[in-house]
Amino acid sequence: MPADPAAVAVARQVLDRIGVTLADLESDAGVVVSLPTVAEYLPRVIAAAGPGARRTYGTYWERMAAAWGDRPLDAVAASDVEAMKQEMIATARPRRNSRNGRHAGEHVIAAARAFYSRAVADDLIGASASPAHRVAKPRRLPSTRRALTSCELEEINAVVRTSGNDVILDALLLRLHTESARRRGGALALRLIDLDRTNGLVRLTEKGTVRWQPISLDLAEHLYEHAHARGALMSTDRLLRYRNGQPISSRRYDHLWKRIGEHLPWAAAQGMSTHWLRHTTLTWVERHFGYGVARAYAGHTDSPGSSTTTYIKADLHAVADALSAMTGQPHPLGTMLRTADVWPTTSRH
Repeated sequence: MPADPAAVAVARQVLDRIGVTLADLESDAGVVVSLPTVAEYLPRVIAAAGPGARRTYGTYWERMAAAWGDRPLDAVAASDVEAMKQEMIATARPRRNSRNGRHAGEHVIAAARAFYSRAVADDLIGASASPAHRVAKPRRLPSTRRALTSCELEEINAVVRTSGNDVILDALLLRLHTESARRRGGALALRLIDLDRTNGLVRLTEKGTVRWQPISLDLAEHLYEHAHARGALMSTDRLLRYRNGQPISSRRYDHLWKRIGEHLPWAAAQGMSTHWLRHTTLTWVERHFGYGVARAYAGHTDSPGSSTTTYIKADLHAVADALSAMTGQPHPLGTMLRTADVWPTTSRH
């Protein structure tokens, strides 16, 4: 809303009468307070960010520092952020799950908003002064992921168990993600202390949440044997490891799905990845046990969605029942075993 010219004139008269200038209002004891530059402020933003934010936004923050590093925080315009968004969309590297650079453009805006939100929180600028929040994010397209069919899952399992330089590790990975519907980050973070072999549970740390997830006792034993055979001894040692004893990284997943795509062209064409296994498992659980159990199986919180989700909850025992029905193996925390709908494609390590 534009200022009333008459009110502005009155304000100027008052300031003139008391001997105060506009510059004085923006200073502290007559000394003008200058804002830090983008490059000067970035280390504070990085230090305050969590590991997920640093991993997702780090590259874009570096781009911001390279492009606007010598500018004060209030000298970056919305058009500068928009220009960087368009540049990142145009130069995005094609990937299996590429969406013509839309994800890169979205991440630029999200990274810039995270940067300026920190500046607002530190009282360096006002909320309305953030240039990033005046640029619209690209609309997120519907996901192309879907649940795999039984035949597709069987073919993927066959490739994993018969190719590659470490079929034991890869088969274990596929089974772990199929049973637990976990994300890659949750699997990579697993430690010996996160495995409860007695109760068939693994502790998942992913997306800022921590929860215990049922797995079959058979898988729990294979995970334990795998970790100890490859050098995991301390409780904080990572669970999934290469043959040389080093913990695996996300690169193992990249190589795994690249190999699957080389053997199964349809998997490569659709850009399939580990997250498709999560879709597959959760779809199966929802079809057989309902929305509430699928929600608990996925580890979703009650914050999004309608208020009805507050009442649609399932406990650990219901998740264990779903796992038992899927694998055909009884679970210590389960209350039933449905054998009629056993999932025939669950991989055996």
